[in-house]
Amino acid sequence: MAARVLVGVKRVIDYAVKVRVKPDNTGVVTDGVKHSMNPFCEIAVEEAVKLKEKQLVKEVVAVSCGPQQVQETIRTALAMGADRGIHVEVSGKDYDALGPLQVSKIMAALAKKEEANLIILGKQAIDDDCNQTGQMTAALLDWPQGTFASEVVLEGDKLKVVREVDGGLETVKLDMPAVVTADLRLNTPRYATLPNIMKAKKKKISVVKPGDLGVDVASRLEVLRVEEPPQRKAGVKVETVEDLVSKLKEGGRI
Repeated sequence: MAARVLVGVKRVIDYAVKVRVKPDNTGVVTDGVKHSMNPFCEIAVEEAVKLKEKQLVKEVVAVSCGPQQVQETIRTALAMGADRGIHVEVSGKDYDALGPLQVSKIMAALAKKEEANLIILGKQAIDDDCNQTGQMTAALLDWPQGTFASEVVLEGDKLKVVREVDGGLETVKLDMPAVVTADLRLNTPRYATLPNIMKAKKKKISVVKPGDLGVDVASRLEVLRVEEPPQRKAGVKVETVEDLVSKLKEGGRI
C-alpha cells in the first residue's frame, strides 16, 4: 500500500467567468470575481480518493499555495474525500508572481517532508495553461512521471498509466514513488455532498510558509504587459467564386 498521496489543488477564476484585463494592463481583475478549484485539480482529487476507496493508499493530502482564500479550495478537496490539507501561505507580490517552478519546489519539499509515495496534479491550470508543474516536480525529485493520464492503475510498487498523446494512447509502467498529471478523461469528479461538506469543516488544515520548507519563491520572471486578444473583424459574404477570388486578391491573400 502506498503510504500517502499528495494532491495539488489550485484556486483559479471560475471557468464560467469572463476574464477582464486590468486598466493598467498589469494582470487580470480578481477582486470580486468568483473563484473555484481548477477543473483538472478536481480530477486529480477524485483519482486520489478513488485509490483510497480501493484501499490502495491510506491517506490523501490536499495542498494549495496562496493567500488565506485558498483554504476554501482545500475545504472543497476535503469535502470530496481528502483526509487533511496543507496551506502553503504565499501572499502579496510573491503570490502574484508565483509560477510553476516555485510551486514545483514546494511540492517536492512537501513530498520529502510528508514521505509521500505518489503526487497527483492536474495537467494544467485554466488560468495560465502552463502544463509544467508536474514535470518540474518529477525532475526535482528525480521520480518517474506519467503525464496526461486517462487511466491510472496501482499494482503493488508499480503504477500503470495510460497517457493521451497526439497519436492516440500510450501506456507506461512507472516505479513508485511517481508523479502523475490528470487529463480530462481520467474520471468524472464527484459533487461534494452536504454531510461531507460539514465533515470537511472539522478536518485539519496545516499552515506552513515556503521558508519553513527551505523554498525560495522569488520569481525570475517579470510580466511586462497583459492584453486582451484583438477583436475579430466581421466577415464578408460573397455571391460567387469570382467575387471570393477578387476579395482575396484585394486583401493580398493570393
